Amino acid sequence: MSRLNMALVQLNPVVGDIVGNTKKIIEAVLAAERDFQADMVVFPELTLTGYPPEDLLLRPSLSTRINAAIEELCKQKFSSHVVVGYPKTVEGRLYNMAGVISQGKVICEYAKQCLPNY
Repeated sequence: MSRLNMALVQLNPVVGDIVGNTKKIIEAVLAAERDFQADMVVFPELTLTGYPPEDLLLRPSLSTRINAAIEELCKQKFSSHVVVGYPKTVEGRLYNMAGVISQGKVICEYAKQCLPNY
C-alpha cells in the first residue's frame, strides 16, 4: 500500500508583503518536510499576497512581484509538491490561481471558478 503524507498549512500572511509571505511559505514547507515527512504541502488561496488583496490587484508591479516569489519558491527545490495560491493575469484577465510547484518548477495551475460577488 502506498502512503501520501499531506500537510495543510494555515499561515497569517501580511497583505502586500509578498517577500515576507514567501519566506513564511518556505519555512512552513521545510518544517512540514522535516517534521511530518510531507509529500505535499498545501496553502490557502492568495497566500502569496495575503487576503484580501483588494487594491493591490490593480498595481502594475504585482505580476512582477508574484513571478519573483514563484521563482524563489521554485529555486528551493523542495522534496514535496507545494500548492500555493496567488493572483495571476492571463491574456489580460486576472485570476485567483492555485499553482503546484514540484522539482523546481510550476507543473500546473488552476484558476478558481466560483468567485464571490462582493
